[in-house]
This record gives sequence, structure tokens and C-alpha cells, in this order.
Amino acid sequence: MSQRFTLAEAERLIPLLERLLREAVSMKAEYEEAERILQAIHQRVAMMGGLIVNRKQAVEARGRREVSGTRLRRALEQVQETGGLVKDLDTGLVDFLTMYRGVEVCLCWKLGEPAIEYWHGVDEGFRGRKPIDQDFRDQHRGDPEQ
Repeated sequence: MSQRFTLAEAERLIPLLERLLREAVSMKAEYEEAERILQAIHQRVAMMGGLIVNRKQAVEARGRREVSGTRLRRALEQVQETGGLVKDLDTGLVDFLTMYRGVEVCLCWKLGEPAIEYWHGVDEGFRGRKPIDQDFRDQHRGDPEQ
């Protein structure tokens, strides 16, 4: 069984998640840029039937790709260690499992949002987001198992 959170518990993680996701998004962009450089080098070699490669550029791009890939993996591992479930890295979407009216649902937070203001069923995803209203708060009562 995955970890379940109260709304308050999940919201306390937002500052940490904000930092980790910003790092992950940045490292993903750096990784993709290094990968583009390497692909362009490979494409030029293939099209020209072999040419003198700028080895310094290729080595630097490989190094950047390796470092950014490692840092990206570590940031995502740290998010997972909190119990948050990364649903979409590009938008910084994270879910937290909880119980509402006896059914397992997800508290839904997106990078840049100041608080967790939405929830959805485990099979609904982002498009099924519903606002956390007073009824949710009353029924949730701070116990992630209820």
C-alpha cells in the first residue's frame, strides 16, 4: 500500500517539492539540450559519411548529459521518497494519496500553486480535478485513512 497523506501533511511538503521539481525541470532541460547537440553531431557525421568531429564539443555535451541525467534522477527519487507521485514533470504535477468518504483519491498539486486546492479520483487524473471545498475538508478531517 502506498503512503497516504492528510491535506496538512501534503501541504507541508510543498516548499521541498517546489525546490526539487524546479531542479528536476532545469536538469531535464539541460539533459535535452546536451542530447540535441550530440544528435546533431551524429547526424552531421552520418550525412557527410564521416567528418572531423569537434571532440571537445562532443565530450562536453556527453559530460553535461551525464551530470544533468544524474541530478534529474536524484531529484525525482527525492520526490518519491516524500511519498509524492510525480504525474507530469513538464508541468510539475504531483499527487498525494488520501481517503475521502471511504474511497482512495489523490490530492493534486501543480508546481507554482501556493497550496493544494484540488483533488481527483485515482483514475481521473488532472482533467478530473475538483476544488477542495468545505465538504471535502469536513469529510477528510485530517485522517488520511478515513
